[in-house]
Amino acid sequence: MQVGALIIGDELLSGKRQDKHMQALIRILAARGMKLAWAEYLGDDPARIEAALRRAFAGGDLVFSFGGIGATPDDHTRACAARALGVPLALHPEAKALIEGRFGADAYPHRIHMGNFPQGAAIIPNPVNQIAGFSHGHVHFLPGFPSMAWPMAEWVLDTHCRHLFATQPDVERSCIAIQAREGDLIGLMQDFSARYPALKLSSLPNFGNQAIPDMHIEFGFTGQPALVEIAIAEWAKSLRGLGYEVRTGDPE
Repeated sequence: MQVGALIIGDELLSGKRQDKHMQALIRILAARGMKLAWAEYLGDDPARIEAALRRAFAGGDLVFSFGGIGATPDDHTRACAARALGVPLALHPEAKALIEGRFGADAYPHRIHMGNFPQGAAIIPNPVNQIAGFSHGHVHFLPGFPSMAWPMAEWVLDTHCRHLFATQPDVERSCIAIQAREGDLIGLMQDFSARYPALKLSSLPNFGNQAIPDMHIEFGFTGQPALVEIAIAEWAKSLRGLGYEVRTGDPE
C-alpha cells in the first residue's frame, strides 16, 4: 500500500500561504519506515475535489486529505467526499457530542455542521480543540491547521496502520560545523528536537584535533534511516544558512 496526500486550499495555489503539510507528512511517515508516494494540490473547487476523492476511494492507497473540513462556505471537502462515495452526509453522534461539549449553545446553527461526515465514517480525534476529523476506509480527512493535522495523522498511523511500518535498525549520521559554538545553536537544536521527536540529536564540541585543527562541533542524528537522512540534510542546510562551513560524512 502506497501513501498519498491531497492538500486543499485556494490560499496555497495563490501563494498567500506556503504548504507545510507535505514535508511534515514525509517526516511523520519516515519515522515509521514509510514513504510518501504522491501528493496533489487542489483549490477550493468542488468538482476537482470530488474527482480527486473518487480516485482516492477507488484506489488502494492510504490517503491523507488536508483542509476543507471546517464550517465556512469555502469548506467543500466533507460534501465532496459524500458525493464521491455516493452516500449522504450524516451528523456523527460522537462528533456532535464533542462539538456541543466545546461550544455549548454556540455549536448551533453553524459549528455543528463540522460533525457532518459521509455516512459510515469514523472519527479521528483532534487533540487541540476536539473538533474531530474523519476516516472513510483508507482515506483520512484532516483539518488544514498544521498544529491539529499532524498529530491527527500520527494517530491514524499508530492506531490503524502499524502493519505498514517498516522497522529497520537505527542508524547514525553526522556532520561537522566549523567554528561553531554550542551556545549559539541551542535554539536551532531545540527546534530540530521538536521537529524530529523520533530522533536522538547529539552535539559533541571539539577544540581542534589533528584531522580538523579548527574548533568545531560534530552533530549527529540517530534513528530510522529514512528520517535520519531527511534530518541531517535539513540540519546541514540550516547551518550553512547561518554561515557555517559544514562537512558531511563520517568524521575522521
